Amino acid sequence: MSEQMRIMRSKELPKELRDRIVARHRSGQGYKRISAALKVPKSTVASIILKWKKFGTTRTLPRPGRPAKLSNRGRRALVREIKKNPKITVAELQRCSREMGESSTKSTNTAALHQSGLYGRVARRKPLLSARHMKARLEFAKKHMKDSQTTRNKIFWSDETKIELFGVNSKRYVWRKPGTAHHLPNTISTVKHGGGSIMLWGCFSAAGTERLVAIEGKMNAAKYRDILEENLFQSAQELRLGRRFTFQQDNDPKHTAKITKEWLRNNSVTILDWPNQSPDLNPIEHLWRDLKMAVHQRSPSNLTELERICKEEWQRIPKSRCEKLVASFPRRLMAVLAQKGASTQY
Repeated sequence: MSEQMRIMRSKELPKELRDRIVARHRSGQGYKRISAALKVPKSTVASIILKWKKFGTTRTLPRPGRPAKLSNRGRRALVREIKKNPKITVAELQRCSREMGESSTKSTNTAALHQSGLYGRVARRKPLLSARHMKARLEFAKKHMKDSQTTRNKIFWSDETKIELFGVNSKRYVWRKPGTAHHLPNTISTVKHGGGSIMLWGCFSAAGTERLVAIEGKMNAAKYRDILEENLFQSAQELRLGRRFTFQQDNDPKHTAKITKEWLRNNSVTILDWPNQSPDLNPIEHLWRDLKMAVHQRSPSNLTELERICKEEWQRIPKSRCEKLVASFPRRLMAVLAQKGASTQY
């Protein structure tokens, strides 16, 4: 059987084709000849002619079936509720439906929302951005879009992260349309905080990853300054950045403390003017994700093993991955401009 015939079996034929089948039948052609000429299964030809003889038409007739439990009015009302609050639950939607006099079930409501292009998805966690934050992000993006790739390759990226021995990520679902995951109503705002099983400071450039330092005890400005003193220039040297590199760090209070600023100034370190609440601009965030996935696959059983595996997997990250992430920086800036300073997909 041809591909066209297989499609015909699963889809209703266009009315124009049904009319041609009837016309050929009326001219005296047999089922087999009509089937071969129009490439329609013989059984379909017979069914269309039988229907024409019985009802005198080739139009699609109304089909019997149970009436929909949720009216179009009820479906539109549910869509309006979701537009007002994308984080509304299915149970709350059903309650709204009952208040409107609709007796639909949760599954009926869900199916109706799917027809409207709305699906329950886990809300993305994004930093809470004020108007001031978004303005600063826009200004940063406009300024650094002009940088050359050579300049970007001289950026020395850094950050801290926590890695738990047995971590669990909480999820919350949100109703949204495809392509709207990063729209503000569809995200969960977060604020940066420390803690966890082990805390790590890491750095990298387009030339590859460098030192990964486990932080003992509570992190403070003095400890951060010590980390820089023991690792910053040594790592830059290993990456062959020379002394004219640009150091990137976020605006964590430990990074902007007086003793940190003083050390950076005394050592003539050029600092990238980083906007607040902007982890989506820092490509190291993707390296942290790579690291956590790799560590998780090795299933460390204690904190000592966790630290060792983290350092091993950090060194295994290929240079090509680092190059690719640094090369993505212009696209991140463009995304900020497109979002008018709001959170991006990165």
